[in-house]
Amino acid sequence: MTQIDLLSPEDVISQLNELPNSYIFRGQASAHWNLESSLERLLGDNWSSVRARQFEDFALQRFRSKFHLYDGENIEPTSRLAWLSLMQHYGAPTRLIDFTESPFVALYFAMESISPTELQTNKGSSMAIFALDYSKMMDASIDFIKNNDAKFLESRESLQLKQDTVFDDIVDPHSYKIAWATEPQRINKRLDRQSGCFLVSGDRASKIEEILTSRIYNEINLTKFIIPFTLYDNLFALLRKMNLNSKSLYGDLQGLCKSIRMELQVYAS
Repeated sequence: MTQIDLLSPEDVISQLNELPNSYIFRGQASAHWNLESSLERLLGDNWSSVRARQFEDFALQRFRSKFHLYDGENIEPTSRLAWLSLMQHYGAPTRLIDFTESPFVALYFAMESISPTELQTNKGSSMAIFALDYSKMMDASIDFIKNNDAKFLESRESLQLKQDTVFDDIVDPHSYKIAWATEPQRINKRLDRQSGCFLVSGDRASKIEEILTSRIYNEINLTKFIIPFTLYDNLFALLRKMNLNSKSLYGDLQGLCKSIRMELQVYAS
């Protein structure tokens, strides 16, 4: 993984804009955090292949069994990927990791996750944006499957309308040690507003950074951009000019309140 320090708003704009459309991005409030799923964070040092499988299966079974009691707005999912996506949407721990096609949406989410206390007391801290070459990564993953399954004839292009099926029938049951970037065929409004997708380990027993640093992905570019908190106010002004805020990215009352909080946070810092 390459690390690059961005020390000015101009650095942020130029470096992120230089990356081609084949990249996907993830913003995190602390540059010290690893790239990991909420399930990985939950298990922490107690991670094991057995526990990872047990926890995901338990959470999925519990969510599916009670879904009808609490939901009044979503169509019931028909695939494992869609179930995991909906669980991720509402905050249950899964092995999915949220990414977006927009580096500036990723930057906004990194900034949104910083609390007022952290911003005021940790001026020397930094946030991070991960940039991953999605196209080359998926090509490497598809080649890996083809090398292990002569019947697999899909390409990155042909997967567009089969993402749920391929994940459910091939990637997940075979526990391939590959990284997979995907979205369910039927996505929710919030995911669409955020140009969102998911990065997931094809093997529930393997952490995503372990997968991405394996031999399969030696030639795939994964960059971690480090951005200091001191740029927060200027970057907030930049994103506001782009109409990137919680109101536009969430499209509901939660987004409105998050947007108000961030505005107040800028004026208070």
